[in-house]
Amino acid sequence: MKNFALIGASGYIAPRHMKAIKETGNDLAVAMDTYDGIGIMDSNFPQADFFTEFERFSAFVDSFKRDGNKIDYMAITTPNYLHDSHIRFALKSGSNAICEKPLVLNPKQIDDLKVVEKESGKKVYTILQLRLHDSIIELKEKISKELEKYPSKVYDIDLTYLTSRGKWYFESWKGDEAKSGGIASNIGVHFFDMLSWIFGEIQDNIVHIKEADTNAGYMKLKNANVRWFLSVNYDYIPEDIKETGKRTYRSIRVDGEEFEFSEGFTDLHTKSYEHILNGGGFGLEEARNSINIVSEIRKLQPVGLTEQSHPFCKKVLG
Repeated sequence: MKNFALIGASGYIAPRHMKAIKETGNDLAVAMDTYDGIGIMDSNFPQADFFTEFERFSAFVDSFKRDGNKIDYMAITTPNYLHDSHIRFALKSGSNAICEKPLVLNPKQIDDLKVVEKESGKKVYTILQLRLHDSIIELKEKISKELEKYPSKVYDIDLTYLTSRGKWYFESWKGDEAKSGGIASNIGVHFFDMLSWIFGEIQDNIVHIKEADTNAGYMKLKNANVRWFLSVNYDYIPEDIKETGKRTYRSIRVDGEEFEFSEGFTDLHTKSYEHILNGGGFGLEEARNSINIVSEIRKLQPVGLTEQSHPFCKKVLG
């Protein structure tokens, strides 16, 4: 049984990490969050120590270690802009780090963390859960076989992801680009990772729309042309989806054919933890490609509608 700590225990994604720790047969020794309404802990790890001040949490971790115990892994589910400093704390405390996506906000932080990793002898893992999704693994295998026969083949991809968010979103850290990295970083980074994992490294990156609630653009990967559209605006969801009562729409089309992967998401964090605990896991270098992509998107100026624009762009720009 391994001992875990969790920084960011009240966050949206934190319960999936608690569930993964529990389902892999391990123990949560301590959790920390500046917000203290975390009843979810009672159904997972009611005996875990808990702190709302980082200083007291840090002192506990130090004492825990001095008493001959060990925190093997620190899970990090804090706001995106804090990931870098919390990963550093984990490594310097003698723990491996398991950090939610996006791992960090820019590639320079990956380079710096590699140095801290080497100094500490500990490892950084990130959650790239789509790489463990059965349907996506099958798609990668299918594409790899096709590219063995036709190495220069270029696929046409449409990525559409809308996940409706209320007014609270823009008042929270998620609505602050300096803290979240913007829409592409916050809701798109794992899709960009998945596409570049399957279709190769990025060669060209263009942004068509960059608004507070919507990002859209085009990227050329080694073996794919990708039109992408990401938004938290409910208005852009197709009418037939709205009529079913759903507030989320997720679609990937490969050469005009819908790729179905709507199921199988609930256990991906547990799969991610199992992967790490069994000697696998995705580290700093695996995260680099997607962090490069979203970091560049943040810097690019939008060019408006072009012939390469995703069809949904007309919903925004008319």
